[in-house]
Amino acid sequence: MARYRIDPTRSRIGIAASSNIHPIHAEADGLEGWLDVELGDDGLLVAEGDSKGRVEFRVDRLRSENLLADRQLRRQIDSRKFPTIEGELRSIERDTVDHQYRAGGDVTFHGITRPQEDLLVFTLERPDELGVTGTSIFDIRHYGMQPPRILLAKVEPEVRVTIDIIAIKED
Repeated sequence: MARYRIDPTRSRIGIAASSNIHPIHAEADGLEGWLDVELGDDGLLVAEGDSKGRVEFRVDRLRSENLLADRQLRRQIDSRKFPTIEGELRSIERDTVDHQYRAGGDVTFHGITRPQEDLLVFTLERPDELGVTGTSIFDIRHYGMQPPRILLAKVEPEVRVTIDIIAIKED
């Protein structure tokens, strides 16, 4: 089992939402955390059941193309009270497609922790670098938050979250 530390300068999260006016996109870098996994020479996970991990990022790092909308979003999320969004990887098992795995764990947002399960793709970028990508759909109402209004836009409750992680093997 090897520990891979997430590189915050090369790892990103993207959030996409729909509104009655236009799509809303925000991104953040600075993801932090780690993954404990064992990889074979082919880059596939070996000990799927023993794999664990944690990722988090600061909500105030989210940026869109509209500074006013960013401020309003942080206020509605209450980023002072809930400064981070966190994910905890608890289980992983191989899917039918190479490098694709069904990952289960918990997501904590807005002070509420809920289970989440989705597909992640793991790729061995270099012998000491692991890439992890994935997409999930979240209904923010499940996290105690009503769909916000950002300026004149009424945001739909479901948001698409994508991660693109590069993690470096620790010595």
